[in-house]
Order: sequence, then structure tokens, then C-alpha cells
Amino acid sequence: MSAAVQSLTGKPDIDQAALDLVRDRLAGLGRQYTPVDVASAMRDEGLIVSDSAVLDTVESLRRNSVGAGPLESLLHEPGVTDVLVNGPEQVFVDRGSGLELTDLRFPCEGDVRRLAQRLAASVGRRLDDAVPFVDARLADGSRVHAVLGTLASPGTCISLRVPAQRSFSLDDCVASGSLTLGGAQLLSRMIEARLAFLISGGTGSGKTTLLAALLALVPPHERIVIVEDSRELAPNHPHVVRIEGRPANTELAGAISLTDLVRQSLRMRPDRLVVGEVRGAEICDLLTAMNTGHEGGCGTVHANSTADVPARLEALASLGGLPRPALHAQLASALDAVIHVIRDRSGMRRVAEVSILLRDPESGLVRSECAVDFRSDGRTVLGPGRRQLERMLEK
Repeated sequence: MSAAVQSLTGKPDIDQAALDLVRDRLAGLGRQYTPVDVASAMRDEGLIVSDSAVLDTVESLRRNSVGAGPLESLLHEPGVTDVLVNGPEQVFVDRGSGLELTDLRFPCEGDVRRLAQRLAASVGRRLDDAVPFVDARLADGSRVHAVLGTLASPGTCISLRVPAQRSFSLDDCVASGSLTLGGAQLLSRMIEARLAFLISGGTGSGKTTLLAALLALVPPHERIVIVEDSRELAPNHPHVVRIEGRPANTELAGAISLTDLVRQSLRMRPDRLVVGEVRGAEICDLLTAMNTGHEGGCGTVHANSTADVPARLEALASLGGLPRPALHAQLASALDAVIHVIRDRSGMRRVAEVSILLRDPESGLVRSECAVDFRSDGRTVLGPGRRQLERMLEK
């Protein structure tokens, strides 16, 4: 038999080979099994039967047959944002302070592959050698990305992003040190003034969390329409409508893109149009909407700094066939500001900068100019764009 697998509680689970034999016997019942059935199956396999052994076996069967299997307990730990599996020997968890290697191990590569395939199948997605990767949202709201070991080393990789268990307010951001009190007041004024903005930053930097906190400040009589590729935004607001994209099915049909959804959202009478993450040609329709009377629009975008945002949007707009000069012309009148968030080496997420977007009169190209720089030592440094930002806020 194979070696025992270390459980999350630190106790050895039933030997994996024996667990498979017990599972096979229970499968032959043709009905939902009970603890009595588990004890009988264990006895038939020559295993030691005690109250604790039966309870441990029932728990092992449950973890490996529902939800995320052996990862389920990690996903339900308070504060966990990500669970990452790198083959059978490495399982990492992020509790908000960076990645930590856990004691959890899978018996073999086949177990990781089967879990990835079961997660994909639970939402009607295919994952096999013909389609060796998948990106989907599970029924509980968690996002799953998996790449089979045929492409990845050290084996099948699974990435699970855990949805926030509660909505964070701007006060929570201040309390956690992610934002200064003055910064919170500035961002609140931006919402009140209906400025159009993007939140930029890297993966896991807290863009979605900050955006949800800001949307909670939108007056309750306003209608927020959120367009997302996969549902993540959950603002604490009484009038929110969410529409979500859909990937192609196993026959490669039925896909609904964010571009389609942005166009549909304009017919839904939004007071604030929000794109959860701008990642493709939908930027063209979003900028068009912001230039046709839809004030206060916002979203997030992956970028290393506010200075990189115009170039990033250029690349995305090219996917929609929008030429560079046209993109910058749209951008100059559609977007007012960019809020940049970072995650430092200690794992701390914080707002680092607020910049405005200015169009060069000679080249016609848009560039970002720092208005407020929030330093890591707690200092706030005003940039050359601060006066222009104040004028925007006072309109």
C-alpha cells in the first residue's frame, strides 16, 4: 500500500490505496452510504474499525468526492485568498501575507489530475489531453484555473481564487493600513464627483477589493451595472446588476464576450458602468460609453504603474481594431484618473498613487501624471497633477 497522506489536522488519513478500495465497495451500494456502510466496507477490507477510524474515513471520503476535495478545508480558512497546487508535492496558501507552503500532499500526480478534471466537469468544462487547461468559476464563486501535467512541471497545477467572504469598506482599508485617511477622503471625493477612473495593479494586488469598497460609496439611488468575465465584485450597494461572460462549451459554441456584454449594458440604463477587469477589445466599447454621457464609469486593468496604463490600453484596443490615434482621442475625454495599487514584498496591499491622464497637444498622445504619491513610509507627496485633479473634483 502507498504511504499515508498527511491530513490538514496533522493526523494521518486512511491509506490512500485502502481508501480507494473502500470507495469502490461503497459505490456498489447504489445509494448514499452511511457510517455503518463505511465501517462494514472497512471490515471487509481487513482494516481496523474503531469510532475514530470510521469518522476519519468518512471525512476523507467526503473531502475527496465533493467540492475541492482535500483542498476544501484550506478554502474555508478565514482570510485565505488563494490556494495553489504545484503537482502532488506542493500546496501553497495565501492568508493575506504572501504564499505559505502547507503540509498537505497528494499521493500521486494522478490524484491532482483527477481533482482538476472533477472541478472542471462540475461546471461543464472539458479538461483532458486535447484541452489541457481550463479557467472557470465554481458554484461557490471560487475561480479555478488548471493546467495538466502534460504541459506543466512539476505536474498538474491548480490555482483557486477564493471570493471575499465579506465586502470591505474604505474604513476597513484605512484600518488595515492599505490606505491613509487622507487617501480615503480623496477617493471618496472622486466617487462623489463622478470621475471616470481605472484601478491598475498586478495580480493579487487588491484591485477588485478596492473597487468594491469605492462602489459602496455610490449614492444608493444610482444603478450600478457590473460587467465581468467571472463574477468577483460584490459591492455593498442596494442597486447592483451583474452580467457575466460565458466561455465556449465543449463544442466551442455559445461564448459570450465582455465586448457583447458592455454593449448590452448600455441598454440597461446604468448610472455607473463598471467593467470588473478590462482585458481585451471591450475597452473600445467602454471608452465609447464613457464618451456618450455615462459618467462615473470605472474598472480595473493589469499594469505595472500608472505610467504604463496608456500603453496597456493601446495593446487592448488593438484587439478591437481601434487605431492608436483613435484610442488616445477617446481616452483623453473618457478617463479622468488612474488609481494604482501594489503588493509589496511583505505581502501588504496598499494604494500607491493617484494619477490624472493628460493629452499632449503636439503628439495627441495621452500620458499619466502623478497627482498624489502615497509612500511606503506613510508620507503623502503631492505631484504635478494635483492641481488638475482638484479642478476635476470641484466641477
